[in-house]
Amino acid sequence: MADLVYQRVINKLQKSIDANEYTDLKLPNERILAEEFNVSRSSIKKAMNVLIQRGVVFQKQGSGTFVNPLYLKNRPLFNFSGDNVGVTDTFQKDGERPDIRVLDLNVVKATEEVQQALFLEPGEFVYEIKRLRSFGTQPFMIEDGFVPVKLVPDLTEDIVSGSLYNYLQESRNIAVTRSFLTISADVSTAQDQELLQLKPNEPVGTMEGIFFMDRGTPIEFSHMRLHYKFMRYNTFTVLN
Repeated sequence: MADLVYQRVINKLQKSIDANEYTDLKLPNERILAEEFNVSRSSIKKAMNVLIQRGVVFQKQGSGTFVNPLYLKNRPLFNFSGDNVGVTDTFQKDGERPDIRVLDLNVVKATEEVQQALFLEPGEFVYEIKRLRSFGTQPFMIEDGFVPVKLVPDLTEDIVSGSLYNYLQESRNIAVTRSFLTISADVSTAQDQELLQLKPNEPVGTMEGIFFMDRGTPIEFSHMRLHYKFMRYNTFTVLN
């Protein structure tokens, strides 16, 4: 699916900001940006509003738009920036998407925990998808996900070695647009230390999430264990 114009503007601005191209932290005005990107000012305004909501930039009345210095100091690796909320789209490092290594793919009977998370009946089957995600030679996430077989009956190792949610959107017209995540920390296990290249005394970050299709049906329940250096997540709060 082609990106909307304003999404392309967001991506370009984000790359420029991450590359420290605005050394004085001030962005050009809307007219200049519209000319630079050859888009309408309304597209620039919409892109700016998204970046403001993410806390990447802020507008100072009468002075212009500025990069948030705290964002530059603590750049997150976890951003909702694509058409879905999958890990491939939300975890990016310097604009680079993670590599995926499939550790295991099996069809199993859903446990009680998985049944509850995915609203399944007893005896229903799910794919258990175990993957290791890396940036280059640095692994950062062990992912153990469960997807109902009845919703996606044709999964293969080749499919899950790429972005599962992009595949669902492009081939099945299934958009995964919502998630509920719990983020915490844990003591690293022997497997964590082996796969994530951790020392025995180093912790892991943990994420547990349910991912939903655009009409509210849960399509995946996932446990994620992350290298602690990659547990960087910013939030921007507005009180009305």
